[in-house]
Amino acid sequence: MRCIIIEDEPLAQDVLIKYINDHPMLQLKGVFDDALSALNSPESRLVDLIFLDINLPKLSGINFYKALREKPQVIFTTAYSEYAVEGFELEATDYLLKPISFDRFMAAVSKALEKKTKDPQGFLHVKTDKKYYRVPYPEIKFISSIGDFVKIHTPSQTYISNLKLRQLEELLPSDEFIRIHKSHIVSISAINFLEGNQVQVEDQKLPVGYAYRATVDQLFRG
Repeated sequence: MRCIIIEDEPLAQDVLIKYINDHPMLQLKGVFDDALSALNSPESRLVDLIFLDINLPKLSGINFYKALREKPQVIFTTAYSEYAVEGFELEATDYLLKPISFDRFMAAVSKALEKKTKDPQGFLHVKTDKKYYRVPYPEIKFISSIGDFVKIHTPSQTYISNLKLRQLEELLPSDEFIRIHKSHIVSISAINFLEGNQVQVEDQKLPVGYAYRATVDQLFRG
């Protein structure tokens, strides 16, 4: 699970960083001292889990989480147990009382992993034309990088986003999507055939880059 930390106490930051790095199922994508910095970062929209301090300067953790349009799982951290009730009202996965023990951390993460297994995301969250869309993974046929933008192609619509292809490659499930070129990610199920250095996806022929050829070949050789 991709995660970020929003925590203004250096000691608590260090503890969470160590615990996350020691956990084989977690990938730390960013650390923020305050909620406003996180709110303005794309990383906060591309994660599965947030470790979020309730008491933060300027904007509280509770209000930050309420402000998110698309809400990943959250594990609140706090030094005051009375704040936990408000956290659970927001359907928090769990809360950790400081100082955080490794056993308690592991228990909270186990809840998050179990919840993700039972309720997989299944959607790509895209902002385009000042609107937010939830694009189901099965509808995405291929994604192409055009300059500073990407085009996400579905049968009904093409979405233009300022997300980077590298970010999308990390975000999309690797058993459903494959990078075939520096400028293209495709849905594995949408590939009709491989011919030379091209794959046919729907009515499009897309090039296969040299660096990705062996991986693409393996799809057809089994």
